[in-house]
Amino acid sequence: MKRYEVMHCLLCNGLLNGIINWKELLYNRFPNTICPQCEDKFEPYNNEEEAEVFSLYQYNEAMQDYFHRYKFMHDVLLAKVFRKQIFEHLHHRKEKIVPIPMHPKKLKERTFSHVDELLKQANIPYVHYLEKITMETQGGKTREERLKTPQIFRLKENVQVANEEILLVDDIYTTGTTIRHAQRLLMDAGAKSVKAFTLIRV
Repeated sequence: MKRYEVMHCLLCNGLLNGIINWKELLYNRFPNTICPQCEDKFEPYNNEEEAEVFSLYQYNEAMQDYFHRYKFMHDVLLAKVFRKQIFEHLHHRKEKIVPIPMHPKKLKERTFSHVDELLKQANIPYVHYLEKITMETQGGKTREERLKTPQIFRLKENVQVANEEILLVDDIYTTGTTIRHAQRLLMDAGAKSVKAFTLIRV
């Protein structure tokens, strides 16, 4: 049995003609949401030299446009674009998946958490262990300024992480300041290990 789905590419609005058969339905595979031409514009990131942080894609021109539309123009549908790739890399992980959180006021402004939404669309369970305690963003800062930033997170009330293996998830990795703050806090609280996964690496 085959079911035909006709939809438009979420990036260029070109027509998609997809065929979904019983195997794809059975194994929970995700229908394509972008066309092959758009998909080819994204460049995988070479993770050979990095063991603690794994990133899916480089921050090239196509990714810059995607990121701007998703994060700053609040196009929540774009969370579907990389759900298959995120699922393939995370569904087998044994660590607790912990998203990097937004400050509550920033969340209210943007209406949805971009990291949480990426995980939801990929059917990846997650838990919130962290709270962001500052509205200050890392964008626009120099590398030196980012490295001097005081702690930006705290543990949520009643969270216990002793001896847990944790995988932090964030949308973008630039200097790594955000990830390091979260890693330091969790390790100081007794976590056994804290690694990270990001969609994009600058």
